[in-house]
Amino acid sequence: MFRRIALIATVAVGSVVAVAQAQEQTDPNVVARQSLMRLNAYNIGVLGSMAQGRMEYDAARASAAATSLYHLSLVDQSRMWPPGSDTSSIENTRALPALWDNMDDVMMRGMALRTAAEDMMNAAGTDLASLQGAIGALGASCGGCHRAYRQPD
Repeated sequence: MFRRIALIATVAVGSVVAVAQAQEQTDPNVVARQSLMRLNAYNIGVLGSMAQGRMEYDAARASAAATSLYHLSLVDQSRMWPPGSDTSSIENTRALPALWDNMDDVMMRGMALRTAAEDMMNAAGTDLASLQGAIGALGASCGGCHRAYRQPD
């Protein structure tokens, strides 16, 4: 367990540096949140690819991705969303100003992600059918927040 958390932390630090350089973002809070979102997307990408048959199902890899995703959902993000770090205030972010006006809703959606990630963690390594059964709620928890609070590409 400690090894997995240490690995997640190591990857997160590397991602922070890469994102900061790639996007020239100077606010470390924004760099951290963008790195966290990239790590979420990476792990969801593995799970989604398996669920859709674009990647062969591998119980160990699915379990690792789901466990990582769950632990990422436990990260305290409170400092990563400072007021004034939205699309109308800074460059290189997709966070819409509405996020800060609806923090109770955002927190509720964050809890839905944590629940969906925990359900996926319990299902992913079981078999492909279990992973496929959990992917819908996971995708909905991400997509619901993104549709409401993230600027489209």
